Amino acid sequence: MSSNTPHELHEEFPEHSAKITELKQSDAHFARLAEEYHEINRAVHRAETHVEPMDSLAEGEMRKKRGALKDELYRMLSA
Repeated sequence: MSSNTPHELHEEFPEHSAKITELKQSDAHFARLAEEYHEINRAVHRAETHVEPMDSLAEGEMRKKRGALKDELYRMLSA
């Protein structure tokens, strides 16, 4: 699955690619978090590339949320 947006889950955790796909289908909580991560990641990317500029405070908050989601998803993948 290739994408122009950096930081997609399969790129962040290539060693867990199969497990990401499996958990998206079998674990509703994981699927919800992955979808939320994807949406925030896309929004951060749009802000970074000035497609949808936003103030730096809002962008920083989104980056923090993306980081927290990534940590939680990694914890679930590593369990």
